Amino acid sequence: MFKLRIIKITILLILCAFSLNSCGTGADARKYPPDPKERIKKNIEEGKGFRLMDKVQSGGSGNFEFASSNELWRASLDTIDFMPLASVNYGGGIIITDWYSNNSKSDSIKISIRFLTNEIRSDALDIKVFNRTCKVISNCIISEKSGSLISELKSKILKTAAIYQKEKKDKDYKPYTGSKIK
Repeated sequence: MFKLRIIKITILLILCAFSLNSCGTGADARKYPPDPKERIKKNIEEGKGFRLMDKVQSGGSGNFEFASSNELWRASLDTIDFMPLASVNYGGGIIITDWYSNNSKSDSIKISIRFLTNEIRSDALDIKVFNRTCKVISNCIISEKSGSLISELKSKILKTAAIYQKEKKDKDYKPYTGSKIK
């Protein structure tokens, strides 16, 4: 009796897990063509589908996402590659540079870039620039800068990320040449 109850609860939990697995944010129907043939073609060309007759690639199977596959992350690191890094955390979505000065012993800057989303858009990044002015080594004034440097950094990162995204899309593009669906 006790075993039967455990089996029933286990089956119920498995069914709940499968039914909840289909819950999601949903898709915008306006972005997809109404014709099923066109939808299939678009999905496969964008790499969202799979093909049963594709050759199996040697060297492993699976598609793993690393920090190097995130266009915003790569573009940010490429943009500030001249600065020493103090803290980099892909999982936490933040890059913090160390203090950097360009031939000036009294003035230096520090940049922090926080990722709010992985999408390439203007509100995806929160960039802060700090300025440190020292009269002597132990007497420094640190202030947050605002102005054109932040907007220039954001613009450069977003442009570079868009280029990386386009290159990735062009690389992953596979024309659909499958059978006709009736």
